[in-house]
Amino acid sequence: MSSGVILLDEHLLIVGLNPAAENILGISQRRAYGQPLLQLVDDEPEMRDILARVVATGNHYANEMRLAPSEAHSAERIVDCRVSPSAIDKACLLIEMTDVTRRSQISRENALLIQHGAGRQMIRQLAHEIKNPLGGIRGAAQLLERQLPSAELREYTDVVISETDRLAALVDTLLGPGGPPNKQPVNVHEMLEYVVRLISAEEQRSISIRRDYDPGLPSIDLDRDQMVQAFLNLVRNAVAALDGQGTLTLRSRAATNFTLGDTRHRVIASIEIEDDGPGIPKDMQDSVFYPLVTSRPEGTGLGLPAAQELLSRHGGLIEFESRPGRTVFFVRIPLDQTVRRSDD
Repeated sequence: MSSGVILLDEHLLIVGLNPAAENILGISQRRAYGQPLLQLVDDEPEMRDILARVVATGNHYANEMRLAPSEAHSAERIVDCRVSPSAIDKACLLIEMTDVTRRSQISRENALLIQHGAGRQMIRQLAHEIKNPLGGIRGAAQLLERQLPSAELREYTDVVISETDRLAALVDTLLGPGGPPNKQPVNVHEMLEYVVRLISAEEQRSISIRRDYDPGLPSIDLDRDQMVQAFLNLVRNAVAALDGQGTLTLRSRAATNFTLGDTRHRVIASIEIEDDGPGIPKDMQDSVFYPLVTSRPEGTGLGLPAAQELLSRHGGLIEFESRPGRTVFFVRIPLDQTVRRSDD
């Protein structure tokens, strides 16, 4: 059976489990026998609640819940859990557990791709609306500058012209180049260190930066300028969330047999940007990749959708997990850049 089956006695102690349950719990049947199930799942509140309900009512209950990382499993997992009354030997409860982490992740990736498609259209429409009047504003400022008698007054028109040029450059970035990315072999770790140097020059307050790099990660054919901008947006967001105190962690890993959208890749690079700040508000987590969505008064709400757009040009995807004290953005990049998405 692919589903884990666990038998509990009236004290919620394990009196039996199958091999699939051993894998899910990360413990052998011999070691698990007589141990409290709640202790093995880090006293998960939903598990505690569902067990209490079945004991109290004798009804069947089912729920999807998250299991915290453990010694056997380094990452959080999502399991579909069903609990029923039982009369098998000493058991009074029967629990069926199915690990649905990857299934949930694929559903989330598809939702992010749909969100990105809608966000990309909004960005391009917005960029066109902004770009149209910029040329007129710049031209009018240049004409006005010629009529001004003093250098002091011309400083104001210089500001108008420079800010107009900055907006035009931002709009060009949002609209993106017509051709494919200019891909060259890039060392991802060197690129991350370059981004850190840029951020360090901007951020004067003290933030601890941890590196956890996979030294075996090979160079990847990427457009370096586009990737630097994408990572710069993500790291800036993490630094802003820390508000001058906390830890920023940069992590790299290789993942095998990984599906992005409808394409299965033999191996991808997973780059993680983690901060221990307050987390993304729950009511914003479903919309952070839409343009103009931000929780910061000074934010533009364009950094994340622009980063997602730049990753999409490389067949990649940005995902995230967030709760108070831990927010992680996962940048997934196929190592084989000859695999292209159908809309590239």
